Amino acid sequence: MIELKSKSELNELLNSNTPVLLDFYADWCGPCQTLLPIVESLAEEHKDDVIIAKINVDQNQDLASDFQVRNIPALFLIKDQDVQEKLVGLQSKNQLKGLIDKYA
Repeated sequence: MIELKSKSELNELLNSNTPVLLDFYADWCGPCQTLLPIVESLAEEHKDDVIIAKINVDQNQDLASDFQVRNIPALFLIKDQDVQEKLVGLQSKNQLKGLIDKYA
């Protein structure tokens, strides 16, 4: 799993033909920390199908603002440079796997 720290890194990812799942999180967010091992395992299982990246909202407020993140965790599935799905709050592994399978 990749940790994005700038708009240029994000733009580079989005220019690929591979679907991207962005996980907006914060270190102090309990549900975010619960979600982290789920997202990390999905990143490993689907490394050939989708790029999974996490973005710390405290360190990347401009990226959080660009995506209008108001609550975390917030997950965005992006394909062909367009947001296809947005999920807010803690998600199960099956929900996220289904989302990845739909767009991969």
